[in-house]
Amino acid sequence: MTGTRIRVLLVDDHVILRETLRECLQLEADFEVVGDAPDGAQAVALCSRLRPDVLLLDVETPGQPVDVTVPRVLEASPRTRVIMLSMHESPDLVRELLALGIRGYLNKRVSRQHLVSVIRGCMREGDEVLISVSQFAALPGTGNQDGRISAREREVLTLVADALSNRQIAARLGITEGTVKRHLRNVFEKLGAVSRIDAVNKGVDASLIAPPQPRSLPGRPVWQR
Repeated sequence: MTGTRIRVLLVDDHVILRETLRECLQLEADFEVVGDAPDGAQAVALCSRLRPDVLLLDVETPGQPVDVTVPRVLEASPRTRVIMLSMHESPDLVRELLALGIRGYLNKRVSRQHLVSVIRGCMREGDEVLISVSQFAALPGTGNQDGRISAREREVLTLVADALSNRQIAARLGITEGTVKRHLRNVFEKLGAVSRIDAVNKGVDASLIAPPQPRSLPGRPVWQR
């Protein structure tokens, strides 16, 4: 990543969606949209030339299929994190894409705030994959919805919603990073969550935590954005 800005490349065959995404992301002081493309072939070429930190890629871009595009992108720009955007919530599709090495999968109905959190999260959380697909909660082995969230677990989840890393949460709460991870494992199990973003969404939906607040640009009140 260059400096403190996250460099993003947008790929979707709908011009209006690319323009909307660009406008949304440019509201964030730490984001820079470095380019956009309508298809997978151009995505590969631009990734090779621009080396973006994050590629937002529509699952249904025309031309070459995503199972060709994603490996070529990662070969051309190994440090680029690929986040898929889709209207589909098929767990089988998500699994296939995960096997290709993507770092996130989002339904196009997510909010701007959610999208921004996922992009920041994929830059901060090592090898963790961020998924926002409701059907994953229904897959076997995704957890126990009857478990109660403890006060400490709720504190940890609130800080996750604020986009803090495990290390930052540990420092804030005066506990070890290993303890933070243990609390998160418990939260994931109790909520049936498959990622940090999924846990935050489920926590908000269950009124366990407040929705994360959007970040404002430095020196500018929210009402001036």
